[in-house]
Amino acid sequence: MGFTIASLWQAPAVNPINRKSNILAQYGPLNDPTIEKAKSIPILNPFNVYGRVFFFSWWGFFVAFWSWYSFPPLLTETIKTDLNLSQAEVANSNILALAAALIVRLVAGFACDRYGARWTFAAILLLGAIPTALAGTVKTHNGLVVLRFFVGILGGSFIPCQVWTTGFFDKSVVGTANAMAAGLGNAGSGVTYFLMPAIFDSLVQRQGLTEHKAWRVAFVVPFILITVTAIGMILTCPDTPTGKWSSRNRDVQRHLDMRDTFFSTNTVGNGQGNASSIDSGNDTVELNSTKRHGHFTDAQAQEDDLLTAASWELVEKPTVKGSLEALCTLPTLTLLVVYFCSFGTELCINSILGAYYARNFPTLGQTGSGSWAAMFGLLNAVFRPAGGILGDLVYRYTKSLWGKKILLHSLGILLGVFMILIGVDDPRSKSMMFGLMTGMAFFDEASNGACFALVPHVRPTSNGRSSSVPARSHC
Repeated sequence: MGFTIASLWQAPAVNPINRKSNILAQYGPLNDPTIEKAKSIPILNPFNVYGRVFFFSWWGFFVAFWSWYSFPPLLTETIKTDLNLSQAEVANSNILALAAALIVRLVAGFACDRYGARWTFAAILLLGAIPTALAGTVKTHNGLVVLRFFVGILGGSFIPCQVWTTGFFDKSVVGTANAMAAGLGNAGSGVTYFLMPAIFDSLVQRQGLTEHKAWRVAFVVPFILITVTAIGMILTCPDTPTGKWSSRNRDVQRHLDMRDTFFSTNTVGNGQGNASSIDSGNDTVELNSTKRHGHFTDAQAQEDDLLTAASWELVEKPTVKGSLEALCTLPTLTLLVVYFCSFGTELCINSILGAYYARNFPTLGQTGSGSWAAMFGLLNAVFRPAGGILGDLVYRYTKSLWGKKILLHSLGILLGVFMILIGVDDPRSKSMMFGLMTGMAFFDEASNGACFALVPHVRPTSNGRSSSVPARSHC
């Protein structure tokens, strides 16, 4: 079924993998709740559980990015002058802000697989809100570096954002869901270039604060939003489509036991069952299958479908051996390199773009250069989802992951072409500069979206850890 406008607010259809044939209808619904994933994205319906989780996924990431990148728009002039910073000291603070995200993103992947994405997400937001509120206490270069390091905790919010949406949306739309959540969230890095100078200007011009006080007070705004968002996702959202993270395995085993009872009476042919299992926490879930000889029945086909779906959704309990296997596979390491090139580029550009525009176009000033720099981040709201949507379309029509792989690498090559053009030309014409930056933004941000349209396929039973490797590569 294709896209319809109504799907933006209607309750989504749930993955009906256990209701594909009349054979299952004879027994009754065998819905494994862990695979009750939405096949559309109700973006405009926060009253629906899937729409609500999607909202908090992108909005939580949005406010986290807003705070994470709230310093660069004011560092160009105001903070740099107030703290008497050199350009090298400004650059050092930018590096430390990224370094914290490296650590947190790795830890967040393990935490998502162990405790669930919702609690990991809320914990990161609340931990990052504390240094955000303390921004006004900074008085020296060393204080700025230390504070920005701890604010960088918020950069780790990307991992639970992606893992949470992966857990709620079917693999036929997971690329779009992940890319849209990340794209809208990434737009926070652009919005902050608008909002922080605007809040600062308002405090100076309308409230009569000095510049020394105004930039410090401005950080109260993202602190309030981050805190409210974290509390909201704790109080209003579930961990999984079935509810609590801790009970997901018992639900899986109960429904697989129902499946065993049904298929034992409908399987035709000689043979005996074998079993594999996945240790996914407090319980070990047994995935039994029948060794079939002779005629292959519809019931057996349904059994294989259900086992495939269950094995896709179960999350392994983090262990040293399992984690090494998840983190060191060739597909995971390949995506690490790809994301290092794409999102690493974006973070570097976000950190220096305002200053770059101010250098090439001095008449823009702090607010003007910040506004134009904001455009690069804001384009995430369109370009990053485009990468995920293209990935899903290619996968739908090719039925192969090679389609997603070719798309991803093609976007990366074209990104490199635009980077070379900008570096060689160093435009002094606004139309040329902003045109080339828009082209580069498309291929950069679409690459990010296409990358995380592929990640959920790599190792579904270790999705948090698999996501954390490419997601921290840029740091």
